[in-house]
Amino acid sequence: MVDKFGSNEGGEFGVAPSGPRRSFPIELLPKTSKISDGRVSIGGVDLGWLAHEVGTPFFVYDEEHIRSVMRRLKRSFVGEVAYASKAFLCRELARIVDEEGLFLDVATQGEIFVALSAGFPASRMIFHGNNKSSEELRFALEAGVGRVVVDSFDELDRLDTLAFGPVRVWIRVTPGVEAHTHEYVMTGQEDSKFGFSFNSGAAERAIKRVLDSSNLVLVGLHCHIGSQILRLESYRAAIEVMAVLVRRYELAELNIGGGLGVPYVGGEEAPSLEEWVSELGRYAEQAGIPGAVRLHIEPGRSIVAQAAVTVYRAGTIKRLEGIRTYVSVDGGMSDNPRPVLYGSGYDTLLVERAEDVATEIFCISGKHCESGDILVREALLPADLAVGELIGTPVTGAYGYSMASNYNKVLRPPVVFVKDGKHRVVVRRESLDDLLRLE
Repeated sequence: MVDKFGSNEGGEFGVAPSGPRRSFPIELLPKTSKISDGRVSIGGVDLGWLAHEVGTPFFVYDEEHIRSVMRRLKRSFVGEVAYASKAFLCRELARIVDEEGLFLDVATQGEIFVALSAGFPASRMIFHGNNKSSEELRFALEAGVGRVVVDSFDELDRLDTLAFGPVRVWIRVTPGVEAHTHEYVMTGQEDSKFGFSFNSGAAERAIKRVLDSSNLVLVGLHCHIGSQILRLESYRAAIEVMAVLVRRYELAELNIGGGLGVPYVGGEEAPSLEEWVSELGRYAEQAGIPGAVRLHIEPGRSIVAQAAVTVYRAGTIKRLEGIRTYVSVDGGMSDNPRPVLYGSGYDTLLVERAEDVATEIFCISGKHCESGDILVREALLPADLAVGELIGTPVTGAYGYSMASNYNKVLRPPVVFVKDGKHRVVVRRESLDDLLRLE
């Protein structure tokens, strides 16, 4: 069943277009994208030219798109905005987050390290994670992270032992709410590895433990009900649960989490950023959360997903009469595992022939030793698609590179930022020597 915003609860977030298509849905492309004489440019940089410069495959991010989304969130939300770095993090992006005045949601020592190396202030970092080791906690405390989001009683024990001064903490509460999304990215339900259950009383026991500690300072609560959420009413029940604890313990801060979904294919709809934050504020007010409570949100996907396109080169075309036509590209599940993990749908276009009429369905497959290595199961493209052509998959800015691997010892692609007609490689392509650097 697909709801009015296009979220398929069976697992596939997007559905393929059907019938001939005379124009690509440009709303899926980054903010500064243009199509002229069939050629796609982003940030004033022609993607065909860029493919010649950096090789394929590659991720290209529109810097102006990222900054624009961050500014819209800051303007429209009454509280603080943190970027969820798990969606995608590199040093250049950390610098942009800093310049735009957002907080940074980090979940591992590695994410803290990368952000610190970019000069991001630790005081604006929020440290998440369901299994923080003593080493990670020590690293975070020595760096001076602004908030530690406590996720378990074991973590409370570790943190209380390691603290060498007042540590400002949030308690992560599992509100017992099931968001309408894929089961793998639901996090607020009762059966969850994350947080302290509200219904069982564990959340209140954790709160009291912190209040009794001489080393920990309880400044607020946190919840996060899932990812790729397209039904805003999913947030209402969670906020109502959180309001009970915020009022009871007179807390100063409440982090409502992130999770706002985005369209991945043409015709799919999602709430706007402004609709999302407006509804969150309204739900908080209706739940009786005092106006003095500082609200926080932590979007990731909705900031960077639509900012990027992955560009591949078609290498092999295999027509199986009466079955399907496979187009194998020079990437695959190693740079975008989402289709394999979640059955996620994507749209496609030829970046040098984007205005040609698309009439034939192709199956875009990766180069890995897996039959399931399918990037786009039903891609509508021009029937005369040829070997060597450049295929773009938009909306790959979140959970693509950040979940990339070296499966089959495939080299991870570069990440390129574009703006004002210029490009810069912010993450270089891996080399063969990189494959041996840990041996």
